[in-house]
Amino acid sequence: QVQLVESGGGSVQAGGSLRLSCAASGATNSYNFMGWFRQAPGREREGVAGIYTTSGGTYYSDSVKGRFTISQDNAKNTVYLQMNSLKPEDTAMYYCAADRGVGNLLRRDAYKYWGQGTQVTVSS
Repeated sequence: QVQLVESGGGSVQAGGSLRLSCAASGATNSYNFMGWFRQAPGREREGVAGIYTTSGGTYYSDSVKGRFTISQDNAKNTVYLQMNSLKPEDTAMYYCAADRGVGNLLRRDAYKYWGQGTQVTVSS
């Protein structure tokens, strides 16, 4: 089992920045890719960024490409999501996820392990 704990959410004005963290514990050899998803009220959970923890390869949704950056610190079993130029439409609960294998890192069904989420609110 892998436990994922997100942190770093909060409230920010449009144009501002936040950095989310996702700390993994437990059977950390049970995953080789991690992702960030978000879900706004009344909407589907969508993938925004993913990273292969072995190769460092990254993937982004079109909605965040150029504004968000996913990175990792393997020594700390932690993945980050740096979010810049935030917009009100980025407001959502942000979730971290992890799994092992090969897949589309922006698809919700590619992941077995999920964190509890951290809220991001962007005001105009």
